[in-house]
Amino acid sequence: MSKNPANRATKALAVAMLLAGLTLPVVARAEVPAASCDLPLDMLRMTHPLTRVGHKLTTGEPITIVAIGSSSTWGAGASSPAANYPNQLAADLKARFPKQSFTVLNAGVGGEEVSDMLKRFDTAVVAVKPDLVLWQLGTNSVIRDQMLTSHDASIRDGLKKIRSVGADIVLIDPQFVPKVVVKPDAERMVELISTTAKMEDIDLFRRFDVMKRWNQVDRLPFEAFTSADGLHLNDWGYACMAKGLGMVISEAAQRPVMSATALSHMVP
Repeated sequence: MSKNPANRATKALAVAMLLAGLTLPVVARAEVPAASCDLPLDMLRMTHPLTRVGHKLTTGEPITIVAIGSSSTWGAGASSPAANYPNQLAADLKARFPKQSFTVLNAGVGGEEVSDMLKRFDTAVVAVKPDLVLWQLGTNSVIRDQMLTSHDASIRDGLKKIRSVGADIVLIDPQFVPKVVVKPDAERMVELISTTAKMEDIDLFRRFDVMKRWNQVDRLPFEAFTSADGLHLNDWGYACMAKGLGMVISEAAQRPVMSATALSHMVP
């Protein structure tokens, strides 16, 4: 070992620089603030009250919810089934209403488009006799560049089947993620679903707009809420989505509904 003080000082400095270099990434990651789940109620509030769910909350009867859709309903991108949005929604609703019994059935099948879902509506939705149906649709048609001309009629066919059992309905539009937003028809699909919801007097969960807000207003990078495939959500994204759904379902189900008698007194 050299007894030269200059050599010892040089080696000590080199070791210090090496250690500093090894710790820099850790420090940088620690300085990145944790993402906050931004869910403005004025953006997501349902247009219509959820009367069936509201009635069950009043009577204390068990509530059954069917979440039907494709892979982002099934939970692709989540670290485990517990992290998909239907399971996280069930936990959120139970926390909001501890005395209420909720069953959230996951009827998501990866790769399906609206026409595929319609083929199993009788068994996956009608036969269950749900109180609320959350229908996520549109994404696969967009990423496959499918024509949108027949989608509004197909959506209405599905709505007729849901209405046959008297369930409340919420449509869920595509996700704002890299593999969707690059497609020229992405916003057209979002608008088509929104227009159909308005014409059919049903509720819409604006997933596309709230995720767009995360990215463009809150400045969250896509990797903060999207899995590595650039298409599906990660655990944080599914959790925030479930929290938003729980919030608006709770508000819409507890919203006062004026009776026909009360409304008649308001007519001049």
